[in-house]
Parts: sequence; structure tokens; C-alpha cells
Amino acid sequence: MPPGSPASDPGAPPRAKSTRGCWTGWWFLGPFMLVFVLVFIAPVVYSVYLSLFHTQMVGGTTFVGFDNYARAFTDGAFWAGLIRVGLFLLIQVPIMLAISLLMALAVDSGRLYGRDFFRISIFMPYAVPAVVASLMWGFMYGTRFGLVGNLNDFFGWNLPNLLSPDLVLLSIGNIVTWEFVGYNMLIFYAALRVVPASLYEAAAIDGAGQWRVVAAIKIPAIRGALVVATIFSIIGSFQLFNEPAILQSLAPNAISSSFTPNLYAYSLSFAGQQQNYSATIAIIMGVVTMIVAYVVQLRGMNKEA
Repeated sequence: MPPGSPASDPGAPPRAKSTRGCWTGWWFLGPFMLVFVLVFIAPVVYSVYLSLFHTQMVGGTTFVGFDNYARAFTDGAFWAGLIRVGLFLLIQVPIMLAISLLMALAVDSGRLYGRDFFRISIFMPYAVPAVVASLMWGFMYGTRFGLVGNLNDFFGWNLPNLLSPDLVLLSIGNIVTWEFVGYNMLIFYAALRVVPASLYEAAAIDGAGQWRVVAAIKIPAIRGALVVATIFSIIGSFQLFNEPAILQSLAPNAISSSFTPNLYAYSLSFAGQQQNYSATIAIIMGVVTMIVAYVVQLRGMNKEA
């Protein structure tokens, strides 16, 4: 190639064909980015914008800065709901993940009769919409018209009211556990299937029993899956809404409009016409969820290292 041609000149501009090739990836990424901005970034930005204002019938909309956030930090109803979902998280999530792990280990062991049927049966509740599951369990909890009431009438028992203020949170925890045990079981089972067979062979040569294999090989090998499932469960707990919202009509004395922060934000927006303060509650809950999930992820990664 003669000297001075564009290909041999280091200072020559890149070819137009190379430039077009650089843009090809952006054309593939563009549709996703557009949808991501419209359905995620834009609502968050708009919620932050709403949280900085206050709207009233007399006086219209006025800029109040961080007054709504100051109000939230002194709002007893918000804090009661936040403490309630925190308690729900600390009790329900470990129980659900422990059951899911035991079921995944049972399926992976190869000693379970009807393994495929068992796996599908455990996963099936996840396919049931949360609204339908809440209505179904709410009917069974009923002492006047449901399964509990029928058992009391038939056997002469006096079973407690599972929709009472003292037990309704446990009842909701039972519904959520029933819904998501199968989902988490599949996460753990998928992680167990990729554990190298050489580890099991080495354990067999060393004479390790089944419990030793579980404690020393299987659980450490799926630690990443455990962290992921824990983060998903934490996010779901802070977003608790469907179950208490559906059961509220069945237990109005036990489930208030501020039972959970999400239910409180919904009630403020659609029943109280306080969209600005509702957006504030949503933003605070998003930040709290992000911080807790990040801390769990960080601790999980440190343990893996």
C-alpha cells in the first residue's frame, strides 16, 4: 500500500464502516434502554419531584422541600408499619428459606420417591396469583364461614381466630411462605445441580456421610444462591402489599390502612388524596430496601471470599 494512504497514515480518521459498526451495538441496546428509562427511571424521578411539593385544595401546589420527609420520620403510623414488616422479615424469611433449602436438598439427594412430581407440586403455588392465594387462605382462616369455622363446628374445637390482630401477621407469613417456597427451592436446586461431581467422589473416598456432604460441600457451594434468594425475599418483604390488602376486608379490625408502608402509601394516594406524601413514603421505603439488600449482599460476598 503506497505511503500516505488512509490505511497507512496513523493520523487518518477511522473509516465510516468502522463508525457504523460501533453504533450497531447501541441499536440493539436502544429499545431496552428506552423501556428502562420510561418504566423505571422516569417514575423514580417523578416520585422524587412529587415528594418535594405539597398540594392542597386551598392554595394549590407549593414547594416544601424536605418537609414531607421530616413529617415521615415523625409519623407514628409509618414507623409502626415499618417495624411490622421488619419483624415479618426477621421471622418469615429465615423459615421460608430453610424449608426451601431442605426441599432442594431432598430433591437433589436422589432418594426421594416421585422426585419430579414432588418438585412440581412444591413449585405449583408460585403459579397461583397472590390475590387468589390470599382469598383462598382468607376463606380457610375464617371462623364463621371457612375451614377453621367448619372444624370448630364439626369437632367442637375452639381454634383461635387466625385473622385476629395478634395472629394476622403470622397468617400472612404462612400465605407468603406457601407461595414462594417452591420458587426458592428451584433456585437452590439449580445451584445444587452444577456442583462438581468430583467433590462428591472425594467425599465418598474420605468416608463422609450424607450430613457431612451437605454441611461441607452442598451448602458452601450454593452460598451465592442463598444470598440471591435472601435479597429477593428481603425486597419482597418490604414490598408486602397484596396479602394484607386482600385480607383487610376480611379482618378490618386487624389490618389497618397503615398495616405496611406500601399499603399506607396506597391509602394515602388513592383514599387520602395525598399523592405528595405518598411519594415520600415510597421513596423512603425504596432507600431502606436498597440499603438493607446491599448490606446483605456485601456480607454474603465477604463470606464467599
